[in-house]
Amino acid sequence: MKMFYVYTLLVLLSLPACGQQDQPTTEADGTMLTSAGVEATQNGNTNKSKQSYEITKTDAEWKRQLTPEQYYVLRQKGTEPAFSGKYNDHKEKGVYTCAACGNELFASDTKFDSGTGWPSYFKPISSKQVRELTDRSMGMVRTEVVCGRCGGHLGHVFDDGPKPTGLRYCLNSVALGFKKRE
Repeated sequence: MKMFYVYTLLVLLSLPACGQQDQPTTEADGTMLTSAGVEATQNGNTNKSKQSYEITKTDAEWKRQLTPEQYYVLRQKGTEPAFSGKYNDHKEKGVYTCAACGNELFASDTKFDSGTGWPSYFKPISSKQVRELTDRSMGMVRTEVVCGRCGGHLGHVFDDGPKPTGLRYCLNSVALGFKKRE
């Protein structure tokens, strides 16, 4: 019984790092809603206009294109288990892309070992490549990171990263692709 409590405590402690289960949802019209039905915000300002992305597809189209794991993370805002993703310990030089649309997101020279079990970066290639949305789920306020081209959920950004930015973009490997630098 003691091991059950220890295991449960470890699981709960890992959730705030990057984990996410009850996330904002995207309505058919593109409006981002939290689990309580409150409109999401972008960069700290309530987003009164609907989110629009260069690439839009129906749920059926995304399901045909993505693996079940990718669909769960990218479209349903899920999280892969810590230390399970192929890019957590990945060290090759290149560019990390969105697994759904190929958008170039993070350069390998911005990747660092955060110890959280998810690939972490201190800055995106540009602020246009990713969007940051306020996430008020799970009884806390976090900043969700989505692909700037297709709106796919990538993970969250926290302010406990290394210099020069002090940021930690904590992402799901399943939401990423990789282009090796020649």
